Amino acid sequence: MEIFNALLIIAGLVVFESINSVDNAVINAEVLGTVGPKAKKWFLTWGMFYSVFLVRGLLPLFIVWVAIPGLSLWGAFTATFSSDNSVAEAVERSSPILLMGAGVFLLFLFLHWLFLETKEFGLHIERFFLENGLWFYATISIILATIVWYSVNENPFLAFGAVVGSSAFFIVNGFKENAERAERSLKNDNRSDMSKIVYLQLIDSAFSVDGVLGAFAFTLSVPLILIGNGIGALVVRWITIANIENIKKYIFLKHGAMYSLLFLGLVMIADGFHIAVPQYVSPIITFVVIGYFFAKSKRAIHITIT
Repeated sequence: MEIFNALLIIAGLVVFESINSVDNAVINAEVLGTVGPKAKKWFLTWGMFYSVFLVRGLLPLFIVWVAIPGLSLWGAFTATFSSDNSVAEAVERSSPILLMGAGVFLLFLFLHWLFLETKEFGLHIERFFLENGLWFYATISIILATIVWYSVNENPFLAFGAVVGSSAFFIVNGFKENAERAERSLKNDNRSDMSKIVYLQLIDSAFSVDGVLGAFAFTLSVPLILIGNGIGALVVRWITIANIENIKKYIFLKHGAMYSLLFLGLVMIADGFHIAVPQYVSPIITFVVIGYFFAKSKRAIHITIT
């Protein structure tokens, strides 16, 4: 049963990371179209090492290490497989703070997309939120105040985790918006190929944060996160070089990723408040939500062709 759960978690992580990184793959493909073969090969080899092992490997390890006082880096890596009761207790004691921060981050990321980002409407209600985008900041302020109000009496560090998650959202979202603007200029300016590749690596780092934080809704096991997100990153690289034009036709894939972030964020916030959510829930929600919008995209393609 444990092996089945591990495989289910890894499969969920691969699907989530792959779909969540579609925007990143589009940026990569468009910029790579302006560089020479040597730079492109460097990005797809050494860039792979950076993307999979350094960013998606070390970032979750660093997050667990920071969130759980007294745990060594190696202890953070092996935490969920350790037979040491003190390690298990430290993870259990500190995990609500980590999950609360990550949950708030993902929830705000979804609401930003829902209220402010231009998109094809996958659900009718999305038009209403986009037309009332000016309420975004009021909405997230009320949500944050409510979460802090209910969590501060239970555990002040839980409230602090929510505030950290909110701060991380504004920092990372600022980097991502800047990256998207820079991508448009990178395609047309005269920078060297290597400078473009270096900038792509920085963009990849910004886009990887929500995928890494979302992974904690699936599991606190760093090894499983590394495997699932690593495979997902490999899939994104494959999409970048082989099928990006076909992928762009699936206009609702981004919707699947964003609604997954909504549900994963809510699961993590619930866990933060000690509302037990079975581990299999997050992978199943991810499969169902992404599967629905994938099928919706296929129907849209069929309608366009006919």
